[in-house]
Amino acid sequence: MAHIDDIPAPARPNSISGGRRRFIKKIGKKLLLTISRIQTKQSLVPTTPFVANDHFDFLAQFETHWQDIEKEAQAVLQFRDQIPGFEDISPDQYRIAKKNQWKTFVLYGFGTRLEKNTALTPISAKLLESIPNLQTAWFSILAPGYHIPAQKGVTRGILRAHLGLIIPKNYAQCRIRVGDEIKPWQEGKVFVLDDTYEHEVWNDTDEERVILLFDFDRPMKFWGRFFNKQMMRLMKMTAYYQDPKKNLANAEDRFEAAVKQAGANLEAMSDEA
Repeated sequence: MAHIDDIPAPARPNSISGGRRRFIKKIGKKLLLTISRIQTKQSLVPTTPFVANDHFDFLAQFETHWQDIEKEAQAVLQFRDQIPGFEDISPDQYRIAKKNQWKTFVLYGFGTRLEKNTALTPISAKLLESIPNLQTAWFSILAPGYHIPAQKGVTRGILRAHLGLIIPKNYAQCRIRVGDEIKPWQEGKVFVLDDTYEHEVWNDTDEERVILLFDFDRPMKFWGRFFNKQMMRLMKMTAYYQDPKKNLANAEDRFEAAVKQAGANLEAMSDEA
């Protein structure tokens, strides 16, 4: 059996990514702005900071089964030390994710199901399968007192849902701002947001916050869907996709090894008893 220490840790940014990344960002931002304008006109749902749940018939089941999802999240949290920080998965997020204060246990990454991780969360995985054009899904774990600085997402072609799972008792102090609107998370409640609006997060409590976060394609007319598909193809060719993809595989292997090692230890203790 592979020992957890034998599996490489996620890669950190390297010198190759410097100037070339900045150039790609500059060109990419102009292209994204043009595509964003097209997607806004092509959208079949409001382009407001938060989008009402009744536009998405698949959301209700998440509120119905939230306690089952929460139990799977609790099981994952038993191995909290092996859950990677967001900056370990995506090195480009170093500005907003620091010192493993924002951890991510990924179930789907860039449209691909992580089989080893979802084997530990079968109910969550089955529910996520029902989402049309699911892109990413993960348990988002925010440390007490942590603040995620203001940021903007890259494409209006994607919408993001948050389902509250483990929420601080003083939930009003654990909140997200999207544009000029602020919402606190609540257990068992889901909301949808457009992360191309400036958004930031505060957990001004002494308790951990855990949500299920998932991204899916915005419902759009033909040309909006067409440009979104082409843009996603281009993004998958860049380091912004390739680096996290590699790091996700390493993190998944490390977590699997930790679970197996814990199981072997329990079995050995049982044999000795």
